[in-house]
Amino acid sequence: MSLTAEKIATNYEKHLKIVDTYITDRKDQVLALLSSLEDTYVMAPASGKSWYHNAFAGGYVDHVNRVVQYAVKQSRMYEDMGGTVDYTEEELVFAALFHDLGKIGDGIAPNYIPQTDKWRQDKLSEMYTNNSDLDFMLIPDRSLYILQNNGIKVTQKEFLAIRCHDGVFDEANKAYFFSYQEGSRQKTSIISVLHSADFLASKVEYDMWKREGGTSVPKSKKVTSSTGRPVKSSEGLNNMLKNL
Repeated sequence: MSLTAEKIATNYEKHLKIVDTYITDRKDQVLALLSSLEDTYVMAPASGKSWYHNAFAGGYVDHVNRVVQYAVKQSRMYEDMGGTVDYTEEELVFAALFHDLGKIGDGIAPNYIPQTDKWRQDKLSEMYTNNSDLDFMLIPDRSLYILQNNGIKVTQKEFLAIRCHDGVFDEANKAYFFSYQEGSRQKTSIISVLHSADFLASKVEYDMWKREGGTSVPKSKKVTSSTGRPVKSSEGLNNMLKNL
């Protein structure tokens, strides 16, 4: 499975529109961060193995856009079913936008680099591998570090949602999800809403991959935009898109 150059560009335009629609006081800082990361950000995959989810160029932004969409819908459904929504829509969308930011890398080096070992591609469906030049961090921790390092403040609820978005798939989250006293239970529902949105988005992406044949090696296609719309991106990004 792969995305065309046109789809990658359209996804990024949609991404910027989400920021413009939902983010208020921090908008300029967020846009500055995205601009500084743009080439890596737009082209990054969402995972390393094809059977995980969106392990192809542009997969990261595609995944994040889907998580934002699901999070907003699930939040409304959660409230309609009687749940207590104790967070703002901006907090939810901000956490959804940046829950996986650490997958981009540290702002200098990328987190994922293409797997060049043909055996690992064919036998393990490993399209990308983790960059060993990076200091090891869990993805949520690196996400929060990048935001902090760029002077972007997060609320406590945003922090918890980003930190715990992997649920109990991350061993480090057990203390947040398994409570043995009423007082230690999660006090905010944003954690569960974002986790479920991320989980469903990943499952849908897996289903899409299976429907397209479940091939382990994605093949990029050279395409020409049918819309004629200019891509709002850097020259470097435009060159990469042209080479897809």
